[in-house]
This record gives sequence, C-alpha cells and structure tokens, in this order.
Amino acid sequence: MKEEKLSFAKTLKNDWYALKLGFSVSKSLVVNAFFMRLLGYFEWVFFDAVFLREIVGALDEGKSFDEIFTFIAICGIIFCLINLYNNYADNVILPLQTTRLYGGIYRKLYAKARNVELRCYEDSDFYNRYTMAMDGAEAKVSAIIISFWGVLVGAVATVAVFGFMYEIDHFAVLFIICPLVGNFLFGNWKNKFEFKRYQEQAPNNKVLNYVNRTMYLPDYAKEIRLFQIFRLLKKQYHDATQDNVRVAKKYAFANAFLNFWKITFTFTAIFEGVLFYAVYRHLVTGSISLAQLTVMSSLMVAMTWILIRLFEDIMAIMKNGLFINNLRGFLEYREEIAEDQKGIMPEKEFESLAFEDVCFSYKDEETIRNLSFELNKGEIVALVGHNGAGKTTIVKLLLRLYDPTSGVIRVNGRDIREYDLHAYREMFATTFQDFRVMGMTIKENVLMGRRYDNEDELVARSLKRAGVYEKVQSLPKGIHTMMTKEFEEDGAVLSGGENQKLAVARTFAKESPVKIFDEPSSALDPIAEYELFKNIMKEGRDHTMLFISHRLSSVKSCDKVFMLENGRLIEEGSHRQLMELGGSYAQMYKKQAMNYLALDEGGEVEL
Repeated sequence: MKEEKLSFAKTLKNDWYALKLGFSVSKSLVVNAFFMRLLGYFEWVFFDAVFLREIVGALDEGKSFDEIFTFIAICGIIFCLINLYNNYADNVILPLQTTRLYGGIYRKLYAKARNVELRCYEDSDFYNRYTMAMDGAEAKVSAIIISFWGVLVGAVATVAVFGFMYEIDHFAVLFIICPLVGNFLFGNWKNKFEFKRYQEQAPNNKVLNYVNRTMYLPDYAKEIRLFQIFRLLKKQYHDATQDNVRVAKKYAFANAFLNFWKITFTFTAIFEGVLFYAVYRHLVTGSISLAQLTVMSSLMVAMTWILIRLFEDIMAIMKNGLFINNLRGFLEYREEIAEDQKGIMPEKEFESLAFEDVCFSYKDEETIRNLSFELNKGEIVALVGHNGAGKTTIVKLLLRLYDPTSGVIRVNGRDIREYDLHAYREMFATTFQDFRVMGMTIKENVLMGRRYDNEDELVARSLKRAGVYEKVQSLPKGIHTMMTKEFEEDGAVLSGGENQKLAVARTFAKESPVKIFDEPSSALDPIAEYELFKNIMKEGRDHTMLFISHRLSSVKSCDKVFMLENGRLIEEGSHRQLMELGGSYAQMYKKQAMNYLALDEGGEVEL
C-alpha cells in the first residue's frame, strides 16, 4: 500500500470533517465535550489566577475571617457544581453518546461498504484502507471532538494566564518556549513516525486477523484437523508477526529519541526552570514578595499544565487527523457502480437481453472478448464451457456487479446502466456457486430480508422445489431453526449439498421474471441433480431462465446453449444442433458421458 503524505492543511480538513461527522451523529457529545473543556479550564485558571490571589491578598490586607470564609465557601460551591457536572458528563453522558457515536459511524461505514462496487473488495489497496477506516473509527472521531474544543478553550486559557503572569513578571512568560518545542516539534515528529509504522503494519495486521478468524470459526475446523494447513497458517502468522516486529524495530529508536526530548522540554525544563527562577527572584534579588512568589509559582504550574494539555490536544488532532484520512477517504469514495444509483425504473415484464460486443478486463487481463448474444422472454438458456471460460463473469456483468470495459448490455432494448440499480436487480433471482449461508434461521436464509404474504407457505414451497424440505422438517424447529452453531448450540449444520439446495431455494422464492442459477448442482449427486433440474425446468415454464452448469447432461432441454471458451462465444444452438455440429460442445459432452453415462441404441446419451 502506498504511503500518502498529508499536508498540515489536509490534516486540519480531516479534523473538521471528523467534527462535522460527529455532530451529525451525536450533537450531545459535541456540545458536552465543549462544556467539559470550558469548565475544566475555567476551574484551573480561576483557582490559580483568581482564587489564590484573592486569598493571599485578603490575608495581606488583614480582611476578616468572615469575608475570607464567605469567599472560600462561594468558590467551593462553584467548584463542587463544576465537578458534579464533569463527573456526570464523564461517567454518564460521554459513555452513552460515545456508544451512539460508535453506532452512527459504523452504520455509515457499513452502508458505504455495501454501496461500493464489488471490485473494491478485490483491490488490496482499497481493502487495506477500508480495514484502517474501520479500526477504532469512533475512538478517533471522539478524540478529535474532545481535542478540538481543548485547543480552542485551551488557547483562550493560555492567553488569560499569560496576561496574569505578565503582570507579575514580564520575563517569566519566556518559559512557554519549552513546552512549545517539546510538543509541537518533537511530539509532531513522533506522531508522524507512529503513523508510518501503523501504515506499514496494516497489511500484516490483516493477515493476523485472517488467521485469528480461521482458527476460531467452525468453517475451517475440519480442514485444520485433517490436513497440514495449520502449519501454513502458523507460518503466515509467524511471518506477519516477524514483519511487524521488524517494522517496530525500524521506528523504535526514532520514537524513543523523540519521546525523550518531548518529555524533557515539556515537563523537566519548564517545571525546574520556573521554580528555580521564582525562588531566585525572591531569595537573591528580593524583587517579588512571598505572596507574589506563591501566586506566580501557582500560575507557572497552571501555565505549564495548560500548555501541556493544549499541545497534547494539538498533537492529538494532528495524529488522529492522519488516521481520519482513511475514514474520510472511504466515506467520500465515489462509487463507479453505486448501489443506490437512481435511474429509469425498468418495466415489470422482461422481454429481452442482449450482449453487444461486450469486453471486460479484470486487473488488465481481458476475460470477456467481443461477446454478443441474445436471450428472449420465456427462453431457457445455458452457459457452458471449461473453468475460466467467463461464465460467472457474464452473470456478474448482467447483474451490474461489474460494468463492461466496452460494449453494451441491453435489457428490454435499453442500456442497463440507465436503470435504477436496485429496481433493475429485482428483475433477477440468482444463485451463485460461491453462495453463503447466514447465521440466521432457515426461513430468513431463504427470504434473505424480503417480505411476502404467506411467508411460511412460500418458504416451504421453495424448499420442496429445491429438494431439501424433508431435511428441514426433520429439524426440531423446522424452518425456524437457526443455521450454524455461531449463536445457538442447537443450530443446524447441513451438508454441502443441503446448503446448496437451501441457496437454490432462495431463487425459487424470489418473485422475479428472470431466474439465474450458477452451478446449482455442483455439490449434488446425479440423482439429486436430476430432480433439481427437473424442478428448475418446471420453473422455466413461467420465467426466463439462465443457468450455468458444468454437467452438460442437464442442459439438453434448454432452448439455447452458449458454448464459451476464453471469454468468447464459440458455439450457439440447441443441444441437438450442437451435437450435430460435432464441435467443442459435442466433444465435451461425449467425454463427460464416457465417465458416468451409457449410450442408448440411437447414440443419444441418457441419464
């Protein structure tokens, strides 16, 4: 992943973006963070610059006990109220609002993650940015909000204390240079080195997270125990860890060196210097009284901590502004195929599909080449070919998970890029070969978030068509059984073939004019496959069908068969026409037939 150097102005823009983001999610957090910092600095300045001066002055002037006591009592009540609010805000308001901030930011992140095109998840650089954007996003935004108000209020407090100190001694204010050098110079360098270390370790952290997930998810348990994959995972983990150690060593000396000088200038120099200077003026030159020394020392300490806090906030803003760049970049990313893309609403009825000289390149490798074909309403069409021929890519292009590099795809005579994307995809019900079973009930896995009348009836009918209804009925809770054991001990763990049938049931359940099945029987035995395709063909009576199958015996009843090779359409026709042609399709069909089928007397291959 390429490092991105951020200017000071860009970092500040990132901070302003984070502040606006936080305000849009939790106004209460932003407002209360301001009052906490305001009252905190007020208490600090008031105590050291006003309270002590008034008490010492009252004692010098010989004011009565009642006057001094009344002043102390009033100030005590004010301090108590401030502390009461700060305690309530710190322990009640901020935790609650930080939780709201967390939920709000991650809703935005998840919404964006869903909205970006599929290609983004296949781009390692983009994915690294995504993972860094997700890494403690709410904590960084919260820190920027608090630090932002700290800088503004702290700057005002610094000016106020500076004025009080200047009244006592004009030269004492020069000690401000120490924390300036410590925090702004050395602290800033240190933050930049830490960010570089974080960036270099991000790819390794992704590997570590992957291995961690692999080790505790049940999906990989069998492979880990039956094969030597643990050795490879261990090596991945070891290599990533060692590389992280190497990166840490790379920046260790620089960080330690910078941290030493930061602490020296920020704390040691100003504390020791201020106290030495105040004592010198009182004992050696006699230029200030003991009361002035007391007030000045108190103001010096206050100024020291205010400056330390101020520049800590400045550095926190700068540091988190660097990290927020990933969050901002991700949320402001302009999708090539936005999931919320608006456009023309498609017709309810599907009439035709046409690929016109479609080409598609993936990572500079052309996988679809000048592809043209047509599919009309009510037709049952099969895409066949060897692995890597481009069959699944065609489906992804049709569903606009990708857009063609060149050429046009038309549905009902219109370029599909003109349609409202969500409404367009509702025209299709799809089962992909690389489906996923969700940690939800079987019913939810079939409906996949859609709402229908008589849902239980629809789910049962779809499961019957897919050939898995009897298995589901044998489970204690039927269609309400939780899938996987991720959340419930009695969750169902189905076989690979049963899971595939469950995925196929999703396509049966969705009311769409076009049904697409991508290798729907790859995990099924021949008998189960025969029954499934019989039901798929029945579904084709009322729908337009497009399916991919590596077993050519299942495409004999299709109206059209498209034979693909290296992203090109090399043969087209019905099963009988392609067999009579004697080309690539016929050769593949006969090779498969020799493995598990017998020839009948007429030379036709039968199940």
